[in-house]
Amino acid sequence: MELKDKAVLITGSKRIGAVVATELARLGTDIALTCHTSVQETTSTANNIQSLGRRAVVIQADLSQSADCTRAVEETVEKLGRLDVLINMASIYRSKPFDELTEEDWNTQLTVDLRAAFLCAHAAVPHLRRAGEGRIINFSDWIARSGRPRYLGYLPYYVAKAGIIALTEALALELASDQILVNTVAPGPIVAPTGTSKEEYRQVEQITPLGRWGGEIEVAKTIVALLQNDYVTGETIRVDGGRHLK
Repeated sequence: MELKDKAVLITGSKRIGAVVATELARLGTDIALTCHTSVQETTSTANNIQSLGRRAVVIQADLSQSADCTRAVEETVEKLGRLDVLINMASIYRSKPFDELTEEDWNTQLTVDLRAAFLCAHAAVPHLRRAGEGRIINFSDWIARSGRPRYLGYLPYYVAKAGIIALTEALALELASDQILVNTVAPGPIVAPTGTSKEEYRQVEQITPLGRWGGEIEVAKTIVALLQNDYVTGETIRVDGGRHLK
């Protein structure tokens, strides 16, 4: 896919999402960004995109609500005139012991991480078809891609991210005849979670074969490669510095 003048919707626009959006704008795309509460940070990203000469739209949405998933897509098309790429990055990352988990914890995690990706894709597909081709990129996790959980306290998160891989494969098959390619990025040690200690940071470096955290730009480069490729679909690509090898 040629990226210049294409319209991209990114759900979840903090940290990694902000860098992805900026890099895609550098390649000539217009960007719509959704946010739930991080309006100030998202507006700052939009301003950076506009400084690059591209259009940027900020859409405040609660993607746990199905109507907001549809509205995010429709508002993108209304303001940017088209939709060519959907990047489902919205996610919740929190730890909670199994014995303390509630039904609400389960529902919230799967609603935001998995259901919203499906609903946004379902709303986006008619517009991608209209464009003649399209791309959907979902976000999983290197652990889910490796096929087994490694850390206690992330049960709903792991299940949701494993579900994303299945969603990607099924969507890729459903949409192949429309030339809509669907893939997943599964990040590993890209940026440290808030609250990571210096010792924890160093431990991750030591157990990652490449010996370092990747940084947001490595995810952005992977997304660009998937968008520009016309023959890869149904794949889940780990961006983890070889972490899965240990």
